[in-house]
Amino acid sequence: MSHNPVNHPARPIYRAIAGLTGLYLVAFGVLGIIDTSGAEFFAQDDTTVLGQGTNLGNSVICAVLGVIIVLATLIGRNVDVVVNKWFGYLFIVLGLATLATLRTDANYLNFTVATSIVSMIIGLVLLMAGMYGKVGTDEEHQAWQQARLVL
Repeated sequence: MSHNPVNHPARPIYRAIAGLTGLYLVAFGVLGIIDTSGAEFFAQDDTTVLGQGTNLGNSVICAVLGVIIVLATLIGRNVDVVVNKWFGYLFIVLGLATLATLRTDANYLNFTVATSIVSMIIGLVLLMAGMYGKVGTDEEHQAWQQARLVL
């Protein structure tokens, strides 16, 4: 508890950054869907959108995850904190996993090195927003301050 601040002064900024990250994922997904429409769902070709490799499957997944992040950001009330933390971990693991499968037939999402790096950056941004975006009562904030001072 003492490591995750409650009512951090910059939480609106972190929330806005998470929302912008979700909007980026939606834009990437929609542009990817437009660019790869008519192709196989998990095609492994040289299709790129915004400098990143993609296919129809990757584009749909990104668009859906982006919509979920934007909705969680709009809802707030610590729903965004949970979504940002879990999706942050998900994107980091996805980026690392796809690095391991880049030049194999297991690269179902048609990732490139750039896509893997962007995935890990998105994961870190969401994780940061999740760690510093928690909202609580004044009593919870005071308890966090006291626990932080003890350490």
